[in-house]
Amino acid sequence: MCIGIPMQVVEVHELHAVCNDGSQRVTVDTTLVGQVNTGNWLLVFLGAAREILDESTALAMHDAVEAVSRVMGGNHSVDDLFKDLVDREPQLPPHLKSLVQEQ
Repeated sequence: MCIGIPMQVVEVHELHAVCNDGSQRVTVDTTLVGQVNTGNWLLVFLGAAREILDESTALAMHDAVEAVSRVMGGNHSVDDLFKDLVDREPQLPPHLKSLVQEQ
């Protein structure tokens, strides 16, 4: 399975950037997203930036990727990565609520 990984830009160059994924620095092709700045978050797939992300989205994606990594390694303790979801009932988005009949 291949997935995009959120990475933060630490160095900017003409058509690439050096990014940090939390554990290592990686050179990323930025041709598809255009000019980036130090501190920007990028969604990186197969060595190329596919999208510039806002920080909250990037951090949520990072936590989700970390959860998958933990579970694949046998550690099923992921509640700390989803604090906003723990101890609350799932909510339907507004556009789906009208499709559900109240009983």
